[in-house]
Amino acid sequence: MKKIFTKENIILFLPIFILMVFSFFCMYQAQFIKSIYAMHLKKQILWYAIGFFLIFLCQKIKIRILFNYSFFFYLLGNFLLILVLFFGKEINGAKAWFDFKIFNFQPSEFMKISLLLYLIHLTDLFHNQCFSEFKYIFLCLIATFIPSLFVFLEPDTGAIIIFLLLLLSVFLLSGIRKRWFILAFGVFAFIITLFFYFYFFQQDLLIQWIGTSFFYRVDRILNFQSGSGLQLNNALATIGNATFFGHGIQKNLLYVPEFPTDFVFTLNTAIFGFVGDFIVLSCFCVLNLFLIQQTFLIKKYPYQLFIHGFLFLFIYQQIQNILMNLGLFPIMGIPLPFLSYGGSNMIIYFLFLGIILNIIKK
Repeated sequence: MKKIFTKENIILFLPIFILMVFSFFCMYQAQFIKSIYAMHLKKQILWYAIGFFLIFLCQKIKIRILFNYSFFFYLLGNFLLILVLFFGKEINGAKAWFDFKIFNFQPSEFMKISLLLYLIHLTDLFHNQCFSEFKYIFLCLIATFIPSLFVFLEPDTGAIIIFLLLLLSVFLLSGIRKRWFILAFGVFAFIITLFFYFYFFQQDLLIQWIGTSFFYRVDRILNFQSGSGLQLNNALATIGNATFFGHGIQKNLLYVPEFPTDFVFTLNTAIFGFVGDFIVLSCFCVLNLFLIQQTFLIKKYPYQLFIHGFLFLFIYQQIQNILMNLGLFPIMGIPLPFLSYGGSNMIIYFLFLGIILNIIKK
C-alpha cells in the first residue's frame, strides 16, 4: 500500500484523474454534437485503461534499457513515418495516421518519445567524451531534422515544433557552451528576417523558391485569425456565451469542428463554464509544478534530461491548445493532454509518465 499511496503518486495521479473525469463528460457531450463522435467516450475509457496499465508496466522494466536501445526506437519511429506517407489515412488534408479500423495510430506521437530518448543517448555519449562538442551538436541536429522532414511532408507543423522543443530542452542541460546558443539565435533571427522581407515585399520570388504549397501553409499560420472561419468563430462564440458554471450536457451546442480533439477546451467551457476551466487549469498547474520540482531533485543523467524534455513538450501543448481555442495562436492540430480525444497521444503521455515514475523511484 505504501508504494501505491506515495506523495509523488498522489500529486501525479489526482490531477490526471480529475482531467479524466472532465474528458469523459466532454466525450459524452460529443455524441450529441455529431454522429461520428458516438464511440468517442467508450474509446476514451479504453485509452485511459491502457494508459494506466502502461504506467504499471513501466515500473517493472529496467529503465536504463530504454536509453541503451534508443537508436532502435529512433529507427523504428522514422520507418513508421516513412510508411505512413505511403499507406496512411488522410484526415483534414494530412496523411499522418495508420487506419486499423478499430483505431487510428499516429507515428509522429511515437516519434516524440523515440527522438527524446535518442537525443539523450547522444548527450550521454557526449558527456563520456565519445565525440567533440561540434560533432554532438551536428548529430543532434541531423537526428531532429530527419523526422521533421517526414512530418513536414504529411504535413504536420505542430509535430515539427515539438521536435525542435525537445532538441532545445536537451541542449539547455547538455553543458554545451553559450556561444552555440548565441550563434543559433543569430542564424534564426537572420532567416526569419529574410523570410519576412520576401513574404511582404517579394512574394512571387518566395513562392518560386519554396513552392506554392509551403507558402500557403505558412500564409495560413501567419493569417490565422482572418482565415479561421467557422471553427474559430464558433469556438469564440461558445466561450463567450458560457456562464460561470456552464450549460451542462445539452443537445443544441453551437457546432465546432474537431470539438473532442483540438477544441476540447471550448467544449469543456460550454459544459462546465469558467469554474470547469479553472479546475482544469489548476490540474495542469499542479502537474507542471511537480515536473519542474523533479528536474531540480533528480540530477543524474540521463534521467533529468528526460523529465526536462517531457516538461517542455507538456507545457507547450497546453499553451498552444488553449490559446488557439481563444484565437490567440494559429490552429495547428495540437491536442490538450489528458483532455482531448485520441489514442496515440494519450498512450504516449502515459508512457512518458510511466518512465518518469520509474525514474523517481530510483
